[in-house]
Amino acid sequence: MIKVNVFTKVLSFILFTGLGISFAFAQTTAGNLSLEECYSLARSNYPLIKQQDLISKTNEFSLDNAQKAVMPQLTVAGQATHQSDVTSMPIKLPNMEIPTISKSQYKVYAELTQSLTGLVNLKDQKESLNANTAVENQKVEVEMYKLKERINNLYFAILLLEKQKEQIELSIQDLQSGIEKMETAVANGVALRSSASNLKAEKLKADQRITELEFNKKAYLEVLGVMIGQKLDPKARLQTPSSLQLNNEIHRPEQTLFSLQRKSLDVQNKLIDNKSLPQFSLFVQGGVGQPALNMLNPETQGFYIAGLRLAWNLNSFYTQKNEKNIIRNNQRILDVQEETFLFNTKMNLNQQQTELSKYQELLKTDQEIIDLREQVKNSTLNQLNYGTATSNDYLISVNVVEQAKQNLALHEVQLLMAQYNLQTTTGKAEN
Repeated sequence: MIKVNVFTKVLSFILFTGLGISFAFAQTTAGNLSLEECYSLARSNYPLIKQQDLISKTNEFSLDNAQKAVMPQLTVAGQATHQSDVTSMPIKLPNMEIPTISKSQYKVYAELTQSLTGLVNLKDQKESLNANTAVENQKVEVEMYKLKERINNLYFAILLLEKQKEQIELSIQDLQSGIEKMETAVANGVALRSSASNLKAEKLKADQRITELEFNKKAYLEVLGVMIGQKLDPKARLQTPSSLQLNNEIHRPEQTLFSLQRKSLDVQNKLIDNKSLPQFSLFVQGGVGQPALNMLNPETQGFYIAGLRLAWNLNSFYTQKNEKNIIRNNQRILDVQEETFLFNTKMNLNQQQTELSKYQELLKTDQEIIDLREQVKNSTLNQLNYGTATSNDYLISVNVVEQAKQNLALHEVQLLMAQYNLQTTTGKAEN
């Protein structure tokens, strides 16, 4: 018999790796549950999925700010001064009095500015914000994808427990048949009472194994329920997934993340070029002052100025080369990271493919072994009926058949699990 204690390791792993899962249960599920449904429910229940909405809202706010940044900017300013000296005419003209400018002066004005360069660069700024948002969302997708492995471990462990239970129940039927024949033999005086008691004790042990499996299944279902946000009934049944035809072509969310990160770096490169462009803007300024634009008029007057303004910060050229080198280095880092990811993934695929082939080969002979063991068991049962075999002989044959059937069930589930683990590793499967 396969030791069910080995599953506690899987349970412990899942418990420790799944601490971030919400403990809010949506409903009780007593019917059949599929693997795909578990994937979907786990995704919607995992708290990290909420981050995508927050990222999208942040992007909306950032795009709105970028749009507002290139709208006409209004500035209101003013000043009042007293100066030690003012401009004056060094000569006196006959019959003309030149006004004297007051040493106390003030000016209040408003200026409306429209950046022309900003309008041109707005597209690149929006592209940069959208690219960064796409990167952050894809990082969430990468983390969410890791849930599949946890679900696989739980789901197939439960399936194996169910299949073990089915095989033990069949063994109990065999034991009951042996007990009935042995009691007949005891009644006819051709067998000892202890022989029947031996079979009954073994049946009780089988009942205990059933109980153990049921409690193990309950524990796994509770953990699975936490992951998918459902309160699962202990009697809930899991659907056996269909077999998969797989290929080793890799389509993982990590690859999409690398691609989006490269796009983000390309946009950043554009923004570096944009910083070196001359800044053109239209402006109009209006206000009142004493004096106004005419310095020789001491009266308070209104004024306006309109025109085209140029500002060119040449300091950006000093750092532009290094900033572009940083971008290129970051691109190389991404190349190395992707290469490393593909290398490790391909190694895992090779291991998983070997495991897959192993279970395929084992299954080829499992049924043949069962058939041969069944023949021996049936023969021993007939011998038991005629008193030519002992209860121990029959117990041995029953346990051997049970072990063979357990091996078949184990290999069937392991083959399916290997297929779905390989699917999870590649990111794509063909049904």
